[in-house]
Amino acid sequence: MTSTLPLPIDVRLMNATTALLVTGLVLAGVSAGLWWVLRNPAFAIRQIVVAGDTTHNSAASLRAAVVPSLTGNFFTLDLSAAQVAFQSAPWVRQAVVQREFPGRLNVRLQEHRAVAHWGEDDTRLVNSFGEVFDAAGGNDLDERDMPVLVGPEGQAPRLIEMHRMLNPLVAPLDTHVAQLALRPRGNWQVELDSGAVVELGHGTPQALAARLTQFVGTVKEVAARHQRAVDAVEAADLRHAGGYALRLRGVTTVRPDAQPAAKR
Repeated sequence: MTSTLPLPIDVRLMNATTALLVTGLVLAGVSAGLWWVLRNPAFAIRQIVVAGDTTHNSAASLRAAVVPSLTGNFFTLDLSAAQVAFQSAPWVRQAVVQREFPGRLNVRLQEHRAVAHWGEDDTRLVNSFGEVFDAAGGNDLDERDMPVLVGPEGQAPRLIEMHRMLNPLVAPLDTHVAQLALRPRGNWQVELDSGAVVELGHGTPQALAARLTQFVGTVKEVAARHQRAVDAVEAADLRHAGGYALRLRGVTTVRPDAQPAAKR
């Protein structure tokens, strides 16, 4: 039977020192390799491929606008920052940025699909998700017939839903809702493309729809009694119980020979 003698302490110290030196050399080599990779021009971003929705932004204009703000190479580029940079371009709602080795970025865009103007500013629009966004070149929009929505900030989704419900109700009058407004006290107001302003008041969507349906179903007959077509309607107030007040162009309820009341 043989027994193993413990190594002398100086031998153990020498082995430990050697292991530390080897480990340090390996780490230094790895660090040098990483530094070389991170600084090597071969791994610079050389190509950016833009796909998806590019109706309002060309791939070339996007690259020209975004590339100067990108820092780093293929390995060090912050993808989150790149995504924010692409999403800051006009009309871009969402951008997905992915790396493709060795030096390519793939960008897929989703643009806003405008369905309405927001307020009086032509550059503020509402997309199909009810989100308000700023669009450059608002005067060049093809969507000139989009309705105008007016209301408190944060209420765009509510106005979009209300417009979708009310607009078909006025179709029998051969018109559409050109503007829908939600006033600060909760009153709803509709302006038709003929210029007629209809006060709906406040209430549930079902109650507002019922008032507008009653108005649409009877206003032609009411206008005809005064030898007017429905496009002569200037204003209507539907906030009265069981009926509505109507103002027609060229029709007055004041007698021509009526004398003004004497002042007291």
